[in-house]
Amino acid sequence: MRKLILLRHAKSSWKDTSLDDFDRPLNRRGKKDAPIMADKLSMRKIKIDLIISSPAKRTTETVKIFANILGYHSEIIFNDKLYEASYNEILEVINLIDDKYQNVLLVCHNPGITDLANYISNYFIENISTSGMVGLSTSSSWKNISENGCSFLFYDYPKKK
Repeated sequence: MRKLILLRHAKSSWKDTSLDDFDRPLNRRGKKDAPIMADKLSMRKIKIDLIISSPAKRTTETVKIFANILGYHSEIIFNDKLYEASYNEILEVINLIDDKYQNVLLVCHNPGITDLANYISNYFIENISTSGMVGLSTSSSWKNISENGCSFLFYDYPKKK
C-alpha cells in the first residue's frame, strides 16, 4: 500500500514587503509549528522514501525541518512545477513518481494542495492550514492516481488536539 503525505508549507513571513513571494521565509510561528508537525508524522511510523517539494524558500525551509526530524537522508526533489501549481499540475508530478517509492512526502502551496487532496480522495477538507498534512493511501501505481484514487488516512494541523 502506497502512502502519500501532502504537506502545506509552514507559516511564512510577510515582514519584508520588498521580497518576492517566492523568497518569503518562515516566520516565528512557522519555525515553531513545523517541528511539531514533523514529530506528529514521525509518531505515525511512516518511513518516507521520497520527498518532493516546491523550491520556494518557505517550502525548502519546511522540508529541511521535516527531513531532519524524520531522519531522512535521501534525495529531495525540488520541482519548479510545484510553485503556485494547480491540483492538476501537482497530480502530474505525482503521476511521474517511480513505483519503487512507497511513501512520498509532497510539500507545496494552497490552493493547489487542498484542491488536490479533495480531488484524489473522498474526504473533503475546506482548507489545509499552514503546516497541515493530509495522509492518503492507495494500492494503485503512482501513474494511475486520479479522481477518488486514494483513501483518506488522516488530517493533522498545528492547532488540532
